[in-house]
Amino acid sequence: MDIEKKYQEALDFLYQFVDYSMMRSFAYSPERFNLDRMELLMEKLGSPHRKYPVVHVAGTKGKGSVSALCASALQAAGYSTGFYTSPHLQEFSERIQVNGKTIPQEEVVRLVDDLKLVIPQIQTPSWFELTTAMAFMYFAQCQVDVAVIEVGLGGRLDSTNVVHPVVSVITSISYDHMAILGNTLAEIASEKGGIIKNGRPVVTAPQKDEARQVIEKIAGERGAALYQVGKDYYFTPQSHTLEEQSFWVWPAKDQALASDYFSSNGAKGTPPLSLTIPLLGQHQVENATTAYAALQVLNQEGFNVPELAIQQGFAKVVWPGRFEILSKQPFLVIDSAHNRDSAKRLRQAMEDYFPGCGVILVFGASEDKDIDGMFTELFSSVKQAIMTQSTHPRAANVEKLAGMAAKFNKPIKNIPQIEDALVYALEQVEEKDVILVTGSLFVAAAARAVWPEIRLRLTKET
Repeated sequence: MDIEKKYQEALDFLYQFVDYSMMRSFAYSPERFNLDRMELLMEKLGSPHRKYPVVHVAGTKGKGSVSALCASALQAAGYSTGFYTSPHLQEFSERIQVNGKTIPQEEVVRLVDDLKLVIPQIQTPSWFELTTAMAFMYFAQCQVDVAVIEVGLGGRLDSTNVVHPVVSVITSISYDHMAILGNTLAEIASEKGGIIKNGRPVVTAPQKDEARQVIEKIAGERGAALYQVGKDYYFTPQSHTLEEQSFWVWPAKDQALASDYFSSNGAKGTPPLSLTIPLLGQHQVENATTAYAALQVLNQEGFNVPELAIQQGFAKVVWPGRFEILSKQPFLVIDSAHNRDSAKRLRQAMEDYFPGCGVILVFGASEDKDIDGMFTELFSSVKQAIMTQSTHPRAANVEKLAGMAAKFNKPIKNIPQIEDALVYALEQVEEKDVILVTGSLFVAAAARAVWPEIRLRLTKET
């Protein structure tokens, strides 16, 4: 049997366990979600998650970007680096990477075979528990020097929370998965803060006061040194283009030097560290500063990640589907924004990078998201909206989306197939228009997958 077929059979086996991982209209409670099964599974597998240091990253938005930046910098510093992320954009193997390379298909097959030996001893494991176990196993087998582990959902009860990290990281917290994590920022922050471990340092991105106070309380109770962007580390934008952006970052102890440098236009003081990233939008500067702070804490914990490695790693980071410009003629942007806060940041980025441009919005979302909130943020500059949907089982149908969008009094077209929706958008685009595909990572991924074929077709027609 060829490896492609074995690989697909391995994935089919895993997807038998997908029900609770995919359908999240249930209580996020210890009755279903607890770490006992995951701890038992790890024990049966020889505790692979204990065989390397871990950077553990939670948050509502930005946790994938921060994780990718940390992993890229660690690799640039010479460390063999594991990276576990979810969900994947286009291919399952993206979830498990070592040194920027996705896990080979034959390794997926072998790891699933190993899991089959212990699954009968575990009571109804979830799909995410099994895929997380695979990542832990693969990193141990590759003998990585360090692994960057992104939380799947929440933090306190997440399957990844069996690790004992060198540093925990909490990115921006906003409203998402409220039916699961809670209806207030304090409740959500309490779940995210569940990754904070006794005596282990934690880094946090700038937070609203309600969330920040909860994180400070948990860190204090657990004796965890807390480092906050905006208090212990600072940043300011430097420049940006459609390919990259640069910014300065410095620790609080260097505030006087940085102030002298900026106030004197470089005549006095010392210039802060300048970093450049290919990720666009002001929110990515915040994410990169959070990653920088985490790497500084790692240095305090005995790692050696010099500034040059951070510069190199950040400049080379690959993290598609996040304010990614797929085309410049015409402009086509895809973004994975899927709650109101991320839609607001997306709108701000659009205004920053494409001022005065009309937006043709191609939108699809999961039905459990704050769709009205996203529309409220995005529709101010929309000329026309095209409602579409991914093949994900939780995707909202186009009729529902169109009904919710009607109050914004913009032309709306319903085209369920994403490829057809994108082709229609291209037919409508005029000079100084931007096509924006967003509302869901699954929609952004689908647009990204079909775009090369559409672009090739357009090239042949012209």
